[in-house]
Amino acid sequence: MSVKKIDAPEFEAAIKSGVAVIDFNATWCGPCRMLAPVLEELSEEMASKAAFYAMDVDDNPGIAARFSISSIPYVAIFKDGVRVDEQIGFVPKEQLRAFVERNID
Repeated sequence: MSVKKIDAPEFEAAIKSGVAVIDFNATWCGPCRMLAPVLEELSEEMASKAAFYAMDVDDNPGIAARFSISSIPYVAIFKDGVRVDEQIGFVPKEQLRAFVERNID
């Protein structure tokens, strides 16, 4: 599995059940571009534990406003439709893996 790009109409279905990791980003954001391949790797390694998505905040300002996202990259973890944790900024792969794993159980 890889990171699936979604937009506002797909958002509710993406977070509805199970664990969803959503990367809120923008094409012009350097740290976002650095984080994308890290999330791709994790999405393949952790496919059985969580679903990974990416959402461009410029294309989906309503969702960004709903969650008060003012800094990107912003990675949020949702469990059964509820945001349970967030990580702002670029982090190395192992730190991101630990962030996701502590929110799965």
